[in-house]
Amino acid sequence: MNELASEASLILMHEDLDNQAEDIWARLKPKEPLPSQCCGSGCHPCIFDTYQKDFEKWARAKARGDPSLLTGNSQHKKQLVTLSPDSFSAFQLESIEVLADDTNLYRFKLRTGGGLALGLGQHLVLRGVVDGLELQRAYTPISPVNTQTCCEFLIKLYKDGLMSQYIRTWKRGDFIEWRGPFGGFPYKSDKYGQLLLIVSGTGIAPMIPLLQAITDDEEDETFVKLVGCFRNYKDIYMKDFLQEQSHFWNITTHFALSKEESLENLPWSYRDKTHLGRLDFELVDTLVKSCHKPPFALICGSVEFNDDVFDLLRRAGLDEDSCFRF
Repeated sequence: MNELASEASLILMHEDLDNQAEDIWARLKPKEPLPSQCCGSGCHPCIFDTYQKDFEKWARAKARGDPSLLTGNSQHKKQLVTLSPDSFSAFQLESIEVLADDTNLYRFKLRTGGGLALGLGQHLVLRGVVDGLELQRAYTPISPVNTQTCCEFLIKLYKDGLMSQYIRTWKRGDFIEWRGPFGGFPYKSDKYGQLLLIVSGTGIAPMIPLLQAITDDEEDETFVKLVGCFRNYKDIYMKDFLQEQSHFWNITTHFALSKEESLENLPWSYRDKTHLGRLDFELVDTLVKSCHKPPFALICGSVEFNDDVFDLLRRAGLDEDSCFRF
């Protein structure tokens, strides 16, 4: 009888250990993302690709009974400012600068001598949580691609936006999670004789490092014409930077202000390069014809804006191969 009791005790102990092991593996199992966690920007890998990769790694580790095989898994290890498309890294927020009523410049500190090795126009994906719901959205850094000190983002906050709700909670010193980079525009010095950049609002973000790269390169002789579409003068982002860039021999800036009522409300330096009203075919046609060479157009704004501008450029004589939409 004692032998039977002892055997039963051993069986129960093993079963208990098996149950504990299953609980541990269940906690280590990567969580399948919700549709709301996809930023919808066509990132590769997408968050669902990353989940599949992590799940397969977890399944192999469980089959071998070796949790150490999960080392480096993005679900369990947070890195500091080491970019990866597959896993999130923590950036420390250094400052917040108000640029407009609904738009701020967020500056994140980089590890000394680190840098991010970004390509021109590439974006990162931000992860945030609001009321227990995880969200992801793409934002393009505006800092120079070769920066070694900080990474800056121009972000517009929307009244009813969930991600905006999360961003409003940020304060200096917070660690914010990003992954990437993704996308970008494969620019090479002197590849295009003339660039025509047409942007709306924060769509100016990918154009800023591009302009900086062109004017930093003394050998690059590309002409650039930038057209910024904003509601009014006070809503033009990065005024000082754009004014500085327009002093270079190969850079010109123009603005279409949809809500501005009179040119007399603008500084003298803006009056001769500003169109009152929305971007229309007449303006686009004039801009295309005033280029030094047949232009290659880069467009960045909302999906609707990008489609409308693309149609206007086609009507103005540009073919599909001469346009790039961010």
